[in-house]
Parts: sequence; structure tokens; C-alpha cells
Amino acid sequence: MRQPSGVWRITSIVLVLVLAAAADVASIGSIVGRLFDLQLPTLSQPFPADAARPPVSTGLAAGAQNILLLGSDTWDQVNGSLVNISKQRSDTIMVVHIPADRHHVYVMSILRDSWLDLPGHGSDKINAALSYGGVPLAVQTIEGLIGTRIDHVALVDYAGYKGLTDALGGVGILNPVGFQSSASDHYYPSGMQHLTGDETLAFAREWRAFPDGDFQRVRNQQLVMRATLTKAMQPETLTDPGKVSALLSAVRPYIAVDEGLNVDYLTALAGSLASIRSTDFTFFTAPTKGIAVSSNGQSIVNLDLAKLATVQHAFQTDTLDTFEPEYQTMQTVPAQ
Repeated sequence: MRQPSGVWRITSIVLVLVLAAAADVASIGSIVGRLFDLQLPTLSQPFPADAARPPVSTGLAAGAQNILLLGSDTWDQVNGSLVNISKQRSDTIMVVHIPADRHHVYVMSILRDSWLDLPGHGSDKINAALSYGGVPLAVQTIEGLIGTRIDHVALVDYAGYKGLTDALGGVGILNPVGFQSSASDHYYPSGMQHLTGDETLAFAREWRAFPDGDFQRVRNQQLVMRATLTKAMQPETLTDPGKVSALLSAVRPYIAVDEGLNVDYLTALAGSLASIRSTDFTFFTAPTKGIAVSSNGQSIVNLDLAKLATVQHAFQTDTLDTFEPEYQTMQTVPAQ
């Protein structure tokens, strides 16, 4: 596994959705309006050609939404905007699935070293798609993986997460595995602890300290995401205009979205998700068979194609509520 990354910057775009969704309906317009007063930068042509995409969903599944979140803690903003990023790898990849009934939200992490076919580029790690073909190839690759269309996409840079966490007054995390951060002197004991922005950043990016590396890193990132959402959705947060403004201000410089992820879309989504709470989020990881070594000597993660077919069917039919995710490990398998 290579350099660390972090899902914490990914949390910020989900937080934007949830801030609007969890507020009472009378507050939705002001919150979303405040966000777009900050003028989120938009991505130019983020989707592949229509002929290269899966069919448009029909029937009950037509009302579901899939939002692709791409992030890294190594991106440098070009000309002050994520819009101009090119030839970069996405270290964190997540698909947020919002069912048509709007009763739940599912967040699937995809390990960055997952080995698969990149359209037009042969076999490679999934995080290379952004480097080879920009956002359109990343979208096309993920659509091939889940078997259905991505409706919206966001690029998120990690740098805003420290301010986001601190604006919340820190977050509480139940740490399953004690470890020493390789990037700082901080030790994270097992058990419940309250983390500041800097501490949360180091917690979510660590992988060297764990026997199963990236697998535990992704699990920790999901813990951070849930903790942030839980804190952000508390009434004392949502009813405090100053705190909401601070959260949105912390997020804005580090997000770029497709043009459809706009105020009208978010306002409509907010109304449909008005009953969602933090307990209505399910986090899981795309099924794998563990780590391996590719024919050219790269450390990779093999996807479990048989189990992935079940995930694809669930995405295609909007039935993720019937999917039972398994705990993913780095069990080593033979070289490819």
C-alpha cells in the first residue's frame, strides 16, 4: 500500500447534503442558499460520453441517486481550484447511494489499490483512472464497477477537514484499535475519545501502524465520517446559524462539484431527506479477496467479483437494504 489518504475531506460534501437534509424544512433554503452564496466551483464535463455509460435506471430504481466522491490528502490545488486538477490519483473513493424512498443512505468505500480494468488503459489500480482520463474516466470506471449510473460527482481536498472538525468543537470516536500515529507523537488508545481537527486528521490518514494497512485506514475513515455526521446533525448545531455558517465556510474552498449539484437539486433533496438521522447511514466496503502482487510487481487489492455482482444488482435495483456486507481483510492471495 502506498502513501496515506483520508476520507475526512470526503465527509465535507456529505456533510453539506446532511446539513440541508437534517434541518427543519423552514431552514433548508437559508442553509443551501448560504452554501451557494459561497460559490462552489463546478467541474466542466465530468461525465463520459453517453454511449460509454450503463443504461438509465427505470422503474422504482429511477428515483435513486448515486453520488461519487473522490478525494486525496496529496492533491495540490491548481490556480486555487480543484476544478483544474489533472494527472492526480484519487486516494479515497466513495459512492453515496440515496434510495428512491429516501429512508436511508448507503456509503460504499472502494479501496484505492483495487485492481480492475480501466476503460482504454488495461488493468490497473482504480485510483489511476483520474490520472489517466480525468473525472470522466473515473466516473466511467466506477459506473462499470457498480453497474449503474453516477448522478453527481464531487472532488474534495482534505485540507478543509481540520477547520470542519474544529468548527464542530471536535468529534467523539470509539477507536477499535489502539495505535501510535506515524505522522505525529500522538497515541490513540482503544475506546472512546474526543479528537480535535489535527488529531482527527492523523487518525483518519494512518495506515502504516496497522497489520492490514489500508483496510483499517478505510474502517477508521468511516468511523470519522459517522462521528462528524452525528455531531453535525445534533439540534444544537443545526439551530445555530453561526455554527452552520462556520461549517459551510470551512468546507467551501475544498470542494468542486458537477453543475447539477446545485441549489435547486440540494433543496429538493433536502426536503425528501427531512427524516434522515445519523443512525440511518450504513457504511461498507466493496467486497475484496485481499491483497496480491500484480504481474508488474505492484501491491494490489483483488476485488471479489462474485460478491461484487451482488452489490451491482443491489445498486441497479435500489435494494442495498438487502445486501449484507462482510468485514474486509488483507488476506494475501497469489500473484496475478
